Amino acid sequence: MQALDWIVLIVTLLTIVVYGTYKTRGSKNVEDYIRGGSDAKWWTIGLSVMATQASAITFLSTPGQAFHSGMGFVQFYFGLPIAMVVICMVFIPLYHRLKVYTAYEFLENRFDLKTRTLTAILFLIQRGLAAGITIFAPAIILSAVLGWNLLLLNIIIGVLVIIYTVSGGTKAVSVTQKHQMAVIFTGMFIAFFIIVSKLPADISFTKALDIAGASGKMEILDFSFNLNNRYTFWTGIIGGTFLMLSYFGTDQSQVQRYLSGKSVKEMQMGLIFNGLLKIPMQFFILLVGVMVFVFYQFNESPVNFNPTATEVVLNSKYADEYKQLQEEQKQIFNDKKQLIKNYADTGNEEMQNFIATANATSDDLRNEARELIDRAGVSKSIKVESNDKDYVFIHFILNNLPRGLIGLLLAVILSAAMSSTASELNALASTTTLDLYKRNTSEKSELQMVKVSKYFTLLWGSIAIGIACVANLAENLIQLVNIIGSIFYGNVLGVFFLAFFFKFVKGQAVFVAALLTQVIVIALFFLNEYEIINLPFLWLNFVGCAIVIAISCLLQTLQKSK
Repeated sequence: MQALDWIVLIVTLLTIVVYGTYKTRGSKNVEDYIRGGSDAKWWTIGLSVMATQASAITFLSTPGQAFHSGMGFVQFYFGLPIAMVVICMVFIPLYHRLKVYTAYEFLENRFDLKTRTLTAILFLIQRGLAAGITIFAPAIILSAVLGWNLLLLNIIIGVLVIIYTVSGGTKAVSVTQKHQMAVIFTGMFIAFFIIVSKLPADISFTKALDIAGASGKMEILDFSFNLNNRYTFWTGIIGGTFLMLSYFGTDQSQVQRYLSGKSVKEMQMGLIFNGLLKIPMQFFILLVGVMVFVFYQFNESPVNFNPTATEVVLNSKYADEYKQLQEEQKQIFNDKKQLIKNYADTGNEEMQNFIATANATSDDLRNEARELIDRAGVSKSIKVESNDKDYVFIHFILNNLPRGLIGLLLAVILSAAMSSTASELNALASTTTLDLYKRNTSEKSELQMVKVSKYFTLLWGSIAIGIACVANLAENLIQLVNIIGSIFYGNVLGVFFLAFFFKFVKGQAVFVAALLTQVIVIALFFLNEYEIINLPFLWLNFVGCAIVIAISCLLQTLQKSK
């Protein structure tokens, strides 16, 4: 980090914070503060919805996911367009007609107060945890790579978000997210073109794709029904559709984005815009990761991209073994570099087998390196992240981009963290204020409710910073967020489906069924974790939805028969 990088980074972030605070100061009523005045245009809604989902985890983890596993992760998003159509046809017209401020307010109208309260609490638990992770994700990685203090980074990211979210509410979030998305798209496109430009002169973009294909990184579609494959066409279409329906249809952090729309048409167009653009955007981010992989076929890469992990193992009794792996990795790199050049020049398909063998050997070495890092961590009684997926892209940025652009890409990562965290805090505060506080206290004035919402925003911001400061390390951060969502989302979505389509089911049956279902889903998750059953987390969205509907219908039928 040079002076120019610091200037670009600080100016970009402060401009967004100051602009968002200035443009949305002085909200005096709930309509303005929580629904943003209900005057947002479709493009603001679309970008705000996209920015809420596209956290820093997306821009750190997704390229690393592609580097290691290829383009197959894009299948995770295949259910998104289906979900957008259903939400536009069913959810939005109902929300708009009932003039609700939160998604859970609708459930009281249909069922009862305790069902509204339960679903609101389930949302607060999972989204509160996720808010901490969206702060923690960039902080832990930037801390490891740049040597910045982790605790200080968590606090800085959290405080910057709290400033403009408390000040301006929903409108501040939407206004700043437009600019954050502009920074994000600009930075990612620049990074992509720089990666391609840094490939050898005789390696065109087409040849780079051929090299990636020969290395198994361009296998996008997997139609197998093998539950051991986490990302397949079917998990994306079925599990992904239910996850996206839950997230965009019942998660207040997203619902609040489109409830700020000027009309039903603006809300629907905003979500359709997101549905059309999201898969190409994720495809592009994955492609950036694949191009980073191709870049490292011609430029030597570390055996593990996490510098902290490398430092730990090299200062342990396993140092000699690790250095041996580094030497073997260097030899494989030299051999594979020649193989890939020959393949790029001749297009000889037989060379693909040799490249695949070299890649497999390299992957084995990386796995051995992780094992040594884990052992070194245990011997020193410290927790160290041996899985380096989240560190691949930031390693490339810091070691290969020109000065100034490093600051811009770091601004991309921190802008993404701020945009998604702002939406989460805004939604957490709105849900706490309207679904819990207002509904269970005597009537307050508009100004008092705005003040209460600001206090809750500050409270949830502090909680998120606290969670970030004590968060543990996960195999892959983008996966961790989706796991947390999948544990709760299916159940909540099932409750909404019961409200929409099962008119004979009443509140008591739904409330009991939702409690039972949440216990069952958590149990299924841990049974899978301990390999007693085989149920990938994405399927929990479908399973949870199906179980709560089945139990509710059964309980209601039994109640009627008495």
